[in-house]
Amino acid sequence: MSLLSRTKEISKKKGISIEKLADTIGVSKSGIYQWDKHEPKPSTVEKVANVLNVSTDYLLGRTDVMNISPQEQEQIDMKDMLQDNRILSFDGKPIPEKDKEQILDFIEFLKNKNGRDNE
Repeated sequence: MSLLSRTKEISKKKGISIEKLADTIGVSKSGIYQWDKHEPKPSTVEKVANVLNVSTDYLLGRTDVMNISPQEQEQIDMKDMLQDNRILSFDGKPIPEKDKEQILDFIEFLKNKNGRDNE
């Protein structure tokens, strides 16, 4: 299966359109559809893997294991994740920006309520 095929397949499973994926990673939709003819930069493949929460090896067809093992994952600050342009999902459905803002506000509220401002 090609990079394009795998990207389309996992995007569909996660409810993310190719257009939304393209916007998030900073490429054009037509650019993604050219991947069967021209391979993207490694940094682009990495961005796609991060957005779709799969390994680059999965996208490139080197493995059939979709997700990165916990040992391979870098620690990601939830605040950063909620504030950047990542497509976050719950139960395979994208979390709307408004909801991400409310989650961030709630976490900040709990942090302040529990007196953990200095942590």
